[in-house]
Order: sequence, then C-alpha cells, then structure tokens
Amino acid sequence: MANLSINIGKLQLKNPVMTASGTFGYGSEYSDFVDLSRIGCIIVKGTTIRARQGNPYPRMAETPSGMLNAVGLQNKGVDYFINNIYPTVKDVDTNIIVNVSGSTIDEYVETAEKLNSLESIPAIELNISCPNVKEGGMAFGTSCLSAAQVVKAVRRVYKNELIVKLSPNVTDISEIALAVEGEGADSVSLINTLLGMAINAETQKPILSTITGGLSGPAVKPVALRMVWQVAQAVKIPVIGLGGIMNAADAIEFMLAGASAIQIGTANFIDPTVTIKVIDGINEYLDRHNFQSVTDIIGALKI
Repeated sequence: MANLSINIGKLQLKNPVMTASGTFGYGSEYSDFVDLSRIGCIIVKGTTIRARQGNPYPRMAETPSGMLNAVGLQNKGVDYFINNIYPTVKDVDTNIIVNVSGSTIDEYVETAEKLNSLESIPAIELNISCPNVKEGGMAFGTSCLSAAQVVKAVRRVYKNELIVKLSPNVTDISEIALAVEGEGADSVSLINTLLGMAINAETQKPILSTITGGLSGPAVKPVALRMVWQVAQAVKIPVIGLGGIMNAADAIEFMLAGASAIQIGTANFIDPTVTIKVIDGINEYLDRHNFQSVTDIIGALKI
C-alpha cells in the first residue's frame, strides 16, 4: 500500500482527499455513510460573522453535467459555530477546517480572529468569491488589489494555516494567486464555482431567484483542471484542486496537473460515500503504477 499522507504547508493530511465547503455540511451529516476519520480533511460550510438566511427559493437548479446554486452562504454565524458545532466535531480524527466568508474586510478579520481560539481547527479557507459591499458588489477575488487586501488583513490576525479559495471568474487566475501568495497565503484552493444561469423556456423566467448562480459539477472540470495547472506553474505554495471531481481518475488528473490535494463537492450529493471510493481509487492507482507515495504524482504531467 502506497503512502497517501501529504502536507499542505504545516497542515498534515492522512490522504489528499478533502471535502468542499457547502457540500458536506459540518461532517456529522455524513457520519452514517462514511467513516469521517478516513477523510484527509473536512471543510465545513461557509461561516460568516453574523447569521445569514441565504437567498430566496428556488436557489438550486440541475444543469447538463452539473448544477447551479445560489444558496447565499446560509449559516448561523461564527459564534453559533463556536458554541454549538465545534464541540461536536473537535474530536473527529481528521482535520476540520472552517470556510470563512464576508462582505467587508472587517467581517473576514473578525471571523478569523474568533476562530484563532479553537485548538482543533488547524486552518481556515478564505472564500474571496464573496461580493465586497464597499466596492459595489465586485467579488474580492476578481481583482489582484482587493484579493491582496483581504488576505493581508486576515494574515495579520490569523495564526494558523491560511488557505485562500480562488474565483475562476477572472481573466488571469495566476495573477490573483500570486497576489495572495505575496500577502501570506499558505496555500490556494481552486476553483470556486463559475458564474452561470438557467432559464425556464415555458415560463420565460430565470429558474433561480437570483437569476445567476454558481455552476459546479463535471461541466466545470476542464476549466478547473486548466486553471490548477496554470496556478501550479506560477506559485511556490501548495495548490488544492477542485471542480467536477467525481471519481479517483478525476482526482489523479488534478494531482498530475500540480495539485497537492483535492476537494470533492457536487459528487457528495450524488454518492455520499464518494470520498472513501476516491481514497481507495488513488491507492489502487499508485500501487498499479508502482508509486511509493502520492507525492510522486504531484505535478508529474508529461508534456
């Protein structure tokens, strides 16, 4: 059996399989289906400084080879997480990471500061695809300047590993990655969802209440794979790949492109045991190709 362990900065994972924020709840929701301790890392749903109700229904739509969502970061706020969720997940034998979101830099900073005190949370994932309300709604992650500003501010107050989740809705994602690396990001994860929409031709109306939403699933995989490969060439920090990973073969492709670890998102809705199947599939692939360690395939694409 090959060595599946991997380090993402100071973060030690027993294997490179992580769950994508917003697709795995707080982990406990899946405990009847999988042994949570086998998963390399669980990233819990997006957490904000105050409770959010999310967007009006309908806020999800199935699309060819994927799905659109406009849930709107519905959560009960960081204090609720600390007081009610953290006690139930802190003893799970794997890494638990909190995805942090906000509408202003101050909100990101305040949320990150509160999470500093949690000993069993070794990292946060900064979601910079959120709209910056002080800049007219443009997402933090769509400009080098705003991405750098929010990462710099959070890095100043947050002591543990800082993962920055990048938006694909940009001209050159490598520039954004370099900008956040320069301000202290320990690693980057990509891609977040692509902006899309769906229309009901019979009613002649948008299907989502918000008109547009985030596209995920197999449809985005070729774009995600390309962006991971580009960013891995550009930065020196670890890259975590996600976007349409449905099986072990998909995961291996991302690692060959340069990802040190991967996240599984939409596939969790289809098969709640998919994470374990991907872990086993990666191990089988490594054995079949006589690799001793999963690190042997990171960036090993033959060009």
